[in-house]
This record gives sequence, C-alpha cells and structure tokens, in this order.
Amino acid sequence: MRKLLFSTALSCSLAIAALLGTTNAAAADECAITVESNDAMKFNTANVVVPATCDDFTVTLKHTGQLPKQAMGHNWVMTTKADGQAVATDGMSAGLANNYLKPNDARVIGATDVIGGGEEATATFSVKGLNANEEYMFFCSFPGHIGIMKGTVTVKA
Repeated sequence: MRKLLFSTALSCSLAIAALLGTTNAAAADECAITVESNDAMKFNTANVVVPATCDDFTVTLKHTGQLPKQAMGHNWVMTTKADGQAVATDGMSAGLANNYLKPNDARVIGATDVIGGGEEATATFSVKGLNANEEYMFFCSFPGHIGIMKGTVTVKA
C-alpha cells in the first residue's frame, strides 16, 4: 500500500511540475513574436499583442521574399499611432544606412534593421511605460511601404 501511495504522489508531483514548466514556457513565449514580410509588401499579421506583464518584448522579422533590401527591404517599427506617419516621413531622408529611421528618434519604441529576402532581424524593447489605453502601431519605414505595411499593437493589461 505504501508503495502505491508513494508512486501516486510521485506521479502527481511530476504532473504538477510539468504543468508549471509549461505555464512558465508559455509566459516566456507571450513576450516574443515572429512576424513575416514578403516581396508583395505584406506582413503576415495585422495585430501584435504585447502583454503588459512582460518586462521586455522581442520581435523577430523574417523576410520570406527574394528581393534584396535595396529594392524591397522591410523593417518592423513600433510607435504610437499618432507618431507613425511622421516617423516614416522623417525616416525617408535618413536612408537605408539608418534603416530609414531618423537616428535616435525618441518616438520609436522598437525597431528592427531593414532586411532583404531570406534574412531576419530581431529587436527587443522595454514594455515598461507602455499604456494599455494608448494606441500603438507597427509599420515598415522603407519609403512608401507604410501605406500598405502597417498594423496595430495592443498592450494587454
């Protein structure tokens, strides 16, 4: 009988540990996302959810197309909705060497480098200070791309 009770207790402990491990892994996964872009000037998502419980959030951008970054480069840039168009406009004159973003632009919350077909880039930014009531957006700052390549960022409290 003791052996059966010990075996049952051990099985329950292992099951609980497995569940806790899964929960922790899921929480870590909530603080990161992979977004794809392509030669047709499209992101594979229109909304990115950033949990307010994350300290930092990581975006990995993959370019699934074939064209080089000089011709069809993409990046992932996050700003407030109010600042998005102005950041993209100011970035045009900054050029590819600056990822089409004005250097040290305080309006940029997070941004990847501009990449071409087959490449990927990652950016991590702090979630502290983001407000669930604020409207945020993401877009590609390559000249002319913001008109099509944009989406919303929702901070989930």
